[in-house]
Amino acid sequence: MFASTSKPVFTLCAFLLLLSVQVVQAANSFAGSSLYYAAGISEDDRTTLLKGMQSAGLKVLRVWIGGQSSSQKGTDINPFNDLEPDTPCNGDTSCYDDTVLERLDDFMVAANSYGVKLLITMHSYNALGSNDAYGKWYGIGDFYSDDEAQSIFDARLNHILNHVHTSLNKPWKELSDYIFGFEAENEAMIGDGQSFVEAHQQWQCDRAGTIKGQLGDNSGILVMTGGESWLSESVQPGFLSCDALDVISIHAYGTGDLTTDALSPYVSQAQDAGKMLILEEWGACYFDTSNNDCPQGDALDSDTRNSNIVNWAAQIDAAGLPWLYWQVLPNADPHDGYDYEIGLVDDPAWGALQQAAKAASQAAAAFDFSAYLLQ
Repeated sequence: MFASTSKPVFTLCAFLLLLSVQVVQAANSFAGSSLYYAAGISEDDRTTLLKGMQSAGLKVLRVWIGGQSSSQKGTDINPFNDLEPDTPCNGDTSCYDDTVLERLDDFMVAANSYGVKLLITMHSYNALGSNDAYGKWYGIGDFYSDDEAQSIFDARLNHILNHVHTSLNKPWKELSDYIFGFEAENEAMIGDGQSFVEAHQQWQCDRAGTIKGQLGDNSGILVMTGGESWLSESVQPGFLSCDALDVISIHAYGTGDLTTDALSPYVSQAQDAGKMLILEEWGACYFDTSNNDCPQGDALDSDTRNSNIVNWAAQIDAAGLPWLYWQVLPNADPHDGYDYEIGLVDDPAWGALQQAAKAASQAAAAFDFSAYLLQ
């Protein structure tokens, strides 16, 4: 009798173990990219970009809501204003300039046809520090600490979430087939220093609460942080404990941060907190400056840069993290300024990034994002 009953128990256990392995294997990682000025590019450049992303299996494109008046990174721009061109609008619909939102309406429909979703960055510290409407009224410190500033900024977030798509006739907050996630700001507070970030963690959670309050709990769209300056600054205990945040975004460029050993402890922290984690910004510098710091220098030889791209991506993959590369351009890279970019025209690094992105799609993931991606 004992022998006859032990065999079915063993078989059931083996079956459950096999099933669990299959579930883990089904949760593969993914890669994406950013193009902060995507709302201003031509239809031809948009097609070039999206075809290139599709060829590499890049699944998410991060775009910013902010104005642009001139060419960026060698890309011709059709100029557009910021959503709030002159002053914070505080919910006054006649004050907002929705041009950027309407441009992204078209972009997200096109992106969807190539298997790409948009990650919407709703503001940026870059604009604040460059004296946009909020910078002029509140500065880079009071913007994060003044109750009135936060209330008025929440009105911006609500306006974006409730923008009715010009052809789909639904508000953005309902467009989970087109939008991967929302984040209140790119690199909030980074110009104020790490101690300021640590002291004002609640700002992120409050903004996430505003976004989640519009989305609801089962929208199919993620609420994310938008990253900070580097790895340790990007993952704060107040972010991990915030119920409204789904994903903690890491930004990391230093070579010491782009290793499996450096990333893995943060993966564990996120798992323990029931959060997901993504390496939302990283890149391989075109120049030979130390520690992958990129403002100037001599050009690296192509083989070295390509090796950096493939090897660092493999380190990120091994930590179980999906990643977004900063940035893929729809044109030749002019090698301006902080040059991590890779162009789709005559750039020897593009093949390396394609290889890295395809490898990411086959890598085991520490977090299952599959429900938020187009298949």
